Amino acid sequence: MQFVYKILLLLLFAGSGMYVGAQSVDTIPAKGAVLPEKKDSVTHKTDSATVKKAAVKPKRKKDVYIDSVARKDPRYRNPGKAAFRSAVLPGWGQVYNKRIWKVPIVYAGLGVTAGIFVDNLIWYKRFRYAVKVAYNIQAGTDSLTGPNFAKVYKDLKDPFFLRNGINLSGLQSNRSQFRQNVDYSAVFFLIAWALNVVDATVDAHLSTFDISPKLALRIEPPPVDVYNKAGFAVVLQLK
Repeated sequence: MQFVYKILLLLLFAGSGMYVGAQSVDTIPAKGAVLPEKKDSVTHKTDSATVKKAAVKPKRKKDVYIDSVARKDPRYRNPGKAAFRSAVLPGWGQVYNKRIWKVPIVYAGLGVTAGIFVDNLIWYKRFRYAVKVAYNIQAGTDSLTGPNFAKVYKDLKDPFFLRNGINLSGLQSNRSQFRQNVDYSAVFFLIAWALNVVDATVDAHLSTFDISPKLALRIEPPPVDVYNKAGFAVVLQLK
C-alpha cells in the first residue's frame, strides 16, 4: 500500500512539472520566424549628427565691392598709388594722374613756404647771436670793439647797439617774434605738402567721373509771382 502511495505522489509531481513547462514561453524562435529588427543606437546618433551638420548653412564670405568697370577704364587711376607718390615726392602723384600742369603750382606753394621758413630761421639766428653779445657787453665780459660784436649782423648794430645804447629788450622781443615765425612757417610748409597729397588723391578718385555735356547751368529771370518781385534764378537743366 505504501508503494502505491509513492507511485501516486511521483505521478502527481511529474504532472505538475509538465503543466508548468507547457505554460512557459518558448524563448527559442521557431525555424523560419522573422526576428524583430534591433535599432543600432550608435548608427542613429551618427546619422543625427550628419543631419545637423547638413542643416547648418556654410558661412558666406563678405562680398567685396570691386569696381571692375572703372578699373578697365583707361582713365582710371589708383588713389592709393597717387597718394603714396605725392607723399614721397611732391608732384609725382599729379604726374601719375596726368595732371602735369599742377606740378608748377605744387612746387610754387612748397617753395614759397620753404623760403619763408628759411628766411625766418636766418633772422632768428641773427637776433639770437645779437642778444648773446648784448648781454655779455652789459655784464662787462665783452665790448663794442671786441671780435664778437664785429660778427653781429650789420643791420642790427646801429638800431640796437650804437644809436641809443644797447637795447637788450628790443633784441629779445625780435628774437622771440622770429622764433614764433619759424614755427608758423614750418606748419605752413607741412600744410602745403599735405594739400599736394590730398589733391593727387582726389584727382585719382575722380579720374573716371564723367560730366555729361547735356548738363546746363544758366541764370535767368525768376517766374513771375503775384508780388512781381525783381530778381534772378539759377537754373540747372538736365537733358
